[in-house]
Amino acid sequence: METLLLKGIPVRDQVFAELKEKVAKAPRKPGLAVILVGDDPASSIYVKHKEKGCQEVGFHHETHHLAADTSEQDLLKLIDRLNKDQAIDGILIQLPLPKGLDQDKIQLAVDPAKDVDGFHPENLGRLVSGSPRFVPCTPKGILRLLTHYGLPVDGLNVAVVGRSVIVGRPLTLLLSLKRADANATVTLCHSGTKNLAEITAKADVVVAAIGVPRALGPEEIGEGAIVVDVGINRIDAPERPKGTRLVGDVDFQALKGRVSAMTPVPGGVGPMTIAMLLENTWEAMAHKENLDG
Repeated sequence: METLLLKGIPVRDQVFAELKEKVAKAPRKPGLAVILVGDDPASSIYVKHKEKGCQEVGFHHETHHLAADTSEQDLLKLIDRLNKDQAIDGILIQLPLPKGLDQDKIQLAVDPAKDVDGFHPENLGRLVSGSPRFVPCTPKGILRLLTHYGLPVDGLNVAVVGRSVIVGRPLTLLLSLKRADANATVTLCHSGTKNLAEITAKADVVVAAIGVPRALGPEEIGEGAIVVDVGINRIDAPERPKGTRLVGDVDFQALKGRVSAMTPVPGGVGPMTIAMLLENTWEAMAHKENLDG
């Protein structure tokens, strides 16, 4: 069986091209502010990718890099200032935050109309009700990726492995909505799920978002399934110049040629997350300015 690779970079580039065209015709540039607290290496890399994306499509962007020992009060003051800044349409708090900062309190402080990550309880509640304002970026990117490659999930059985508020839970809600690109029957699996392999092996689509390298393989995923690998795990690889390599939550080599379609790691879901963040920022600005599209 030939496995279709669901590469995110071509889809991201298409989204970027569409946004660039819209920005050229807009009355002003959409504005995205990213707040990075501390020096987590992975977070710093993500922020650089976001900055690069903003530059490519013509967004106004600001990165507020704060020290790891920044007080909660000072962080909340910055968020309040950005909430009131008319040039800023989207605010993103780069997670994880250093210990000592109340993540829930920080995210609640962001204006829901500028919460382009889609994590504010108001926006998650709107997703539950079926009328989302901002869909969290990774779940939105997964649906866009499947649609781009002509893989509708309407009526399919989907197993989502991982229940984080960033991916698993919102994706489960999104996939089950009664709309053209969703309408699936979804089972949300997690660390407390019994007989996990029995559930995932019967699924038409398996989404792995657990943060454990190569956790799912041929025993857990049935032949011909569609596999979406959200995991990004760095493992030792002495044969590589840097001594490490990135792998996903599924065993890519063991599944290749056995499943019908699969996202690579890296280069699959990751680029889509950045693209959807910028699309959400555009939508925030377009709504504020009463623009079409």
